[in-house]
Amino acid sequence: MKYYLIVGEASGDLHASNLMRALKQEDSEAEFRFFGGDLMAAVGGTRVKHYKELAYMGFIPVLLHLRTIFRNMKECKQDIVRWAPDVVILVDYPGFNLKIAEYIKKNTQIPVYYYISPKIWAWKEYRIKNIKRDVDELFSILPFEINFFAGHQYPIHYVGNPCVDAVDVYRKGHNEEFEQFAADNGLPKKPVIALLAGSRKQEIKDNLPMMLEAAAPFTKDYQLVLAGAPGMDPAYYADYISKDVPVQIIFGQTYRLLQQAEAALVTSGTATLETALFRVPQVVCYYTPVGKFIAFLRRHILKVKYISLVNLVADKEVVRELVADTMTVKNIRSELDAILYNKVYREQMLQEYDRIIDILGPAGASEEAARQMMALLKK
Repeated sequence: MKYYLIVGEASGDLHASNLMRALKQEDSEAEFRFFGGDLMAAVGGTRVKHYKELAYMGFIPVLLHLRTIFRNMKECKQDIVRWAPDVVILVDYPGFNLKIAEYIKKNTQIPVYYYISPKIWAWKEYRIKNIKRDVDELFSILPFEINFFAGHQYPIHYVGNPCVDAVDVYRKGHNEEFEQFAADNGLPKKPVIALLAGSRKQEIKDNLPMMLEAAAPFTKDYQLVLAGAPGMDPAYYADYISKDVPVQIIFGQTYRLLQQAEAALVTSGTATLETALFRVPQVVCYYTPVGKFIAFLRRHILKVKYISLVNLVADKEVVRELVADTMTVKNIRSELDAILYNKVYREQMLQEYDRIIDILGPAGASEEAARQMMALLKK
């Protein structure tokens, strides 16, 4: 069969490449054509355009590149029709992909599958109308989405979570002692507090200084190790690291760091779930300069009680979320003290992690998605 995939960012490239690999196991004659990245290209097929040519984040960049965005969208639509695949598989990236789905549904008979569903449960819930109209099958990696979409009379498929796969693969292949980790990175033999301050410059600028200030008193017993963001210039961190707070930066070793950490300060996102899968007690930290405004939006516009995937999956507050106006040095420090030194509190969090791991289910999300897609296509 012929599969056309569309992704718009690095995480989509990773998840789509794993899905392609799984589809090849199910379909030895699989042909791929895609808007994607280097990981997808490594699996095989024809890349029409790199996702980096599509990815514009934020209102101003999008506005400045509208002509390019529309040109890419037109090219994508025409290329799909010309190639006539057996299925179009969209991966996250809803701003672009839902427009593609609308066009394909209106102008062709090609089925449209969506892998890693748009997070309309957080905001833009109105998009459910487009999804129900234009997407034939939706494959979710978050179990709580099942009930959300069922509430809109739109059944979807839960296939497992790729983070479970990634952490499972890593842990099976890496079982090193702390001494080896410390020696390789020139670290002292003190227990580690991991800092995951985000992957974008603005996140690092907003979060890292406060994280460091809050964690400073704990450096008597612990060392601070910062996970450098992929592709970020190490020099960028210099403006936000105080000489008064000792911290070591390591790049390309986030899982290795989490495997050795005693606690973590983590910005919201997939990293919160990965930290839980490594069973590291954490504090979720997400500061924004317009904190009171964001707090208002959370109360009146956002549709969810939590921002971290850990709490969303658990449907309760397992980890403390210090967001917008609640993210202060005092609050971070208090919560960090609790997860380090309050044994009962720490153990309760770890027990909840185990429950979350059970909810997410076993590894094999890509394989399960591929099996279900193939079964549907053969009907």
